[in-house]
Amino acid sequence: MNRRLLEILELDKIVDRLATYASFSASAGLINELEPTSDLEEARRRQQETTEARAILSEKPSLTVGGARDIRAQARGAERGIVLSPEQFLDVKGTLQAAARLKKGIVSVAERYPLLAKVAESILSGHEVVEAIERVISDQGAVLDSASPKLADLRGKLRVAHDRLRTKLQSIVNSGQYAPYLQEPLITLRNGRYVIPVKAEYRGRVKGLVHDQSASGQTLYIEPLATVDINNDIRQYELAEEEEVRRILTELTYLVGGYADPIAWTVEALAEIDAAFARARYADAIQAMPPTLVGFDPHRTPGATIRLFNARHPLLDPRIAVPIDVDLDDQTFVLIITGPNTGGKTVSLKTVGLLILMAQCGLHLPATDAHLTVFENVHADIGDEQSIEQSLSTFSAHLTHIIAVLDQADSRSLVIMDELGSGTDPAEGAAIARAILDDLVSRGVTTFVATHYPELKLYAHGTPGVRNASVEFNVETLSPTYRLMIGLPGRSNAIAIATRLGLPDRIITAARSFVGEADLQTDALLDEIHATREEIRQAQGRAAAAEKEAVSLRDQLQSRLIEIENERRQIIETARAEAAGELDALKAEIADQRRKLRAVFPAQAGPSGVELKEIQQDIEQIEELLEEPVVEAAAPLPAAAPTRRVMRVGDIVYVAGLNSEGEINTIDEEGVAEVQIGVMRVRVGLDDLELRRGASRRDTSGMAGIALYPSAARPGLELHLRGMTVDEALPAVDEYLNQAALSGLPWVRLVHGKGSGALRKAIRDSLRDHPLVKRFENAGDNEGGDGATVVTLNSLN
Repeated sequence: MNRRLLEILELDKIVDRLATYASFSASAGLINELEPTSDLEEARRRQQETTEARAILSEKPSLTVGGARDIRAQARGAERGIVLSPEQFLDVKGTLQAAARLKKGIVSVAERYPLLAKVAESILSGHEVVEAIERVISDQGAVLDSASPKLADLRGKLRVAHDRLRTKLQSIVNSGQYAPYLQEPLITLRNGRYVIPVKAEYRGRVKGLVHDQSASGQTLYIEPLATVDINNDIRQYELAEEEEVRRILTELTYLVGGYADPIAWTVEALAEIDAAFARARYADAIQAMPPTLVGFDPHRTPGATIRLFNARHPLLDPRIAVPIDVDLDDQTFVLIITGPNTGGKTVSLKTVGLLILMAQCGLHLPATDAHLTVFENVHADIGDEQSIEQSLSTFSAHLTHIIAVLDQADSRSLVIMDELGSGTDPAEGAAIARAILDDLVSRGVTTFVATHYPELKLYAHGTPGVRNASVEFNVETLSPTYRLMIGLPGRSNAIAIATRLGLPDRIITAARSFVGEADLQTDALLDEIHATREEIRQAQGRAAAAEKEAVSLRDQLQSRLIEIENERRQIIETARAEAAGELDALKAEIADQRRKLRAVFPAQAGPSGVELKEIQQDIEQIEELLEEPVVEAAAPLPAAAPTRRVMRVGDIVYVAGLNSEGEINTIDEEGVAEVQIGVMRVRVGLDDLELRRGASRRDTSGMAGIALYPSAARPGLELHLRGMTVDEALPAVDEYLNQAALSGLPWVRLVHGKGSGALRKAIRDSLRDHPLVKRFENAGDNEGGDGATVVTLNSLN
């Protein structure tokens, strides 16, 4: 797409803003080269990258490419043998370290962010290069003494020589012999040699070499003869040090040069990831949403989809920008927008065009919903293109661009034209505009046009595939509302505005007489339609507000019910703990009484054996009751406020017959849902379910289902048999199992107590050959243990 188009629709300004969110120059450069793609899959890939970037930054806000630099030039220079400076090596080290951190952060969550992880995989770890640089160069950019043994030795000798020199010079400066001849008692450096400042008139008093003099000529900087040899040694050591440092840096340069290609790939990967991060940060800044991108529908003409709701121009202040809705139905592909000047026609055109280009760049859009076709080409003619140099009028300039558009546009293009046919005689301009539209319609080109010509309103009304739209104008305030209304042409507000501004009645009356009666009636009808739409819009607003308030109240009630349920459970837990303490004390007392009984009534004395046996049986019965688990009475779960939303897969629902909550796995055509409750699945009619909350994300695929027949009587999941004799318990168990099987229950719990074990044994013997029993086992420790039996039933389905 050409540069002029990007400027007309202001994508270049979006790119400039986007670049400010980049973290380093390479990603900013990549963003500045950003252009819309006409490939559907590439556009979707870009969108997915942006979506992943927003998600990963939300999860890991500290994840950045901070510290990275565009070091491709340094790497290529090192490859050619150009020795890098210590500062450049630090840039290389910082970039590779930033790249390693970023790679680690993204690869660790690769399963959730596959596109970014794929890019991160190409990043060079660079441990060898980083470690080599750290061994040679300090964080301040100095070559370390430890870079080589020779360098350490030379710098050691330099320090010793400097100490000798400073000691010698200090003795000269402080000696009474030379003090009168010195300008100041200090040591300074001239031309790489250490010197002392001597008054010019005492030049012959201090033997040595003159290296410099002051601007006034009154001070000479003299290197005393006594320090010449030491200075010479220092200079030799410095030259040797410089040579060794250069050798070390050259060796390190060869190492970096050997990684030139991987370093370049790393910078490019960092730039691509950071560009995605920039798109993510910009999307957050403008409160954007990812669009749904689609291809052309071969069953429609031209098959393009443009659906935007609450769409805002991203360059306008969101606090004052009025969002627009654009929804082309299956039969519409040309939209003609009419309305007053400064009413928002051009902004509407630019909003549609710009958002389509942004979507094809991989940017999220400032809209609550967007479904857009990826166009192969976008053409636009907007604004005053008058050229003085080329002596072209506004009409000529527009026509020149329109000719190019007509030559290039096809059924997979989007054409946007502002003030079509303007700048010339109205009658001829309208005729040309209609002819251009006829050509675009005949070729099935998706087109958005803004115009003042009333003739085009009738054209849109009577031409298949073409539809009217208008920008609203408030006659009371004499100002536009900037709302785009599809389906209605713009009204003629000239007479109404003139009346509001105080034009004399005689002139208004005369003006009306010059306008055809049909035009006045049409305008009055449009006024009535617009008023009706405004009333409907206000009513919808009130309804939406009421619904929002109702949802808020429902949520508050549900929250309070949950709090009440939690309080109830807490009270039960507290009471259970107190009861457990009292039971423990009672058990201890009974044990103590048993010991006393045995002590008082030995085996051969005291009451008769029958009486003693009855006392022992009473004690055993009390102990048996004490061993039974404290089972919380089933209390109905708090009912949620009814919802009008249709239930769907993933919703959490309440199953009244089981007094349980579960998640809907499937819903068949007959309105029967398969609900996951713990480890079991049941089938329940939707009418027997209450929606608790929206779809969860738990994946329940692959779990075996169990059919539940809601028409059968529900016996509950538990049968209590404590206190019954064997003859009483067995028929009760048999009847209970029949009801449970008919109800479709997958398992039940028989609570028989521990006691002597006779009742448990009789019940389990009857279960072994029972046709409805698949298997049985002890209950869990927290469900009664040996005092209860869990029975898994055969399915009747």
